[in-house]
Amino acid sequence: MAINSALSKPLTLSPELEAVVGAGPMPRTEVVKQLWVYIKKHDLQNPANKRNILADEKLKAIFGGKGEVTMFEMTKLVSPHLS
Repeated sequence: MAINSALSKPLTLSPELEAVVGAGPMPRTEVVKQLWVYIKKHDLQNPANKRNILADEKLKAIFGGKGEVTMFEMTKLVSPHLS
């Protein structure tokens, strides 16, 4: 099974993103995995709707200041922090 090289390619992370997921470079798949580790560790899922993430200050820096985002929005909002 071939791994999508675009997804497995290590990317440079913004300082805001590194503050949450650790130092890069790392592939997008790993970034998303580490975001979920952070979200679960800090209990940042909306209890009423687990698909929504309640942003703390570190996540707000990544989410463009938004206090709550969906998991689908999260993936989109992380993209500008990867290069």
